[in-house]
Amino acid sequence: MADNIGDRFQKETKYDPERMGRHSLDRENRPDQFKKYRSPAAVVSLPRVDPAKYRASLFEVLLKRRSRRSYDTDAMLSMDDLAFLLWSTQGVTGRYGDTLFRTSPSAGALYPIETYLMVRRVESLEPGIYHFRVDNFDLELLRKGDYSGELAMAALSQSMIARSMVTFIWTAVIQRSRWKYGQRAYRYIYLDAGHICQNLYLGAEAIDYGCCAIGAFFDDMVNSIIGVDGTEETTLYMASIGMPRKR
Repeated sequence: MADNIGDRFQKETKYDPERMGRHSLDRENRPDQFKKYRSPAAVVSLPRVDPAKYRASLFEVLLKRRSRRSYDTDAMLSMDDLAFLLWSTQGVTGRYGDTLFRTSPSAGALYPIETYLMVRRVESLEPGIYHFRVDNFDLELLRKGDYSGELAMAALSQSMIARSMVTFIWTAVIQRSRWKYGQRAYRYIYLDAGHICQNLYLGAEAIDYGCCAIGAFFDDMVNSIIGVDGTEETTLYMASIGMPRKR
């Protein structure tokens, strides 16, 4: 029954020592680790993140962390700060073979999560939908235009999106994890997205911006805005970034 699907999923994806068989990986058909668009409208390099600029203590940002929804509509996000926020979520911190380790963990180091941005007010970036390339540390412009109103409507009219400087949109390329973990991969994919979003919260607090995670949205509407199929790649999570409005 449809109303029991969550319970069934939990039950049927449990690990059980009686049912755990040997599983060999089809290494010849491993999915691509990185997504790149063949002909984006533009490719924008991101500035190098200078660690000397960011000295907030971990204790301080953990203590301050809140979901902040009230933003200054006219504030502008700098490219340096956007680069820092992207690095906070999925910045490369090391390499093992062809695997790029990142600031957030991922089950099996498979990294199924892709990052898209709805840019409204970022210096040197025209409004539009962008895709973040982790390995190149740059942005691919996919669609020009201000999609803040459309994305806010897709998120059940949560108005902070319409006032945000940028909204992060996270998708999962399902097969990257399913290739190894089968149906249990969905559990890990959701955990991965949560790790990434928490890093965004902490990064935003460290540089005095507001962040608000968004889990309520019309999936197919958001998938359509960023141009993914909703099956092999689908939206999981979003978060708005803005300058907190002074009271």
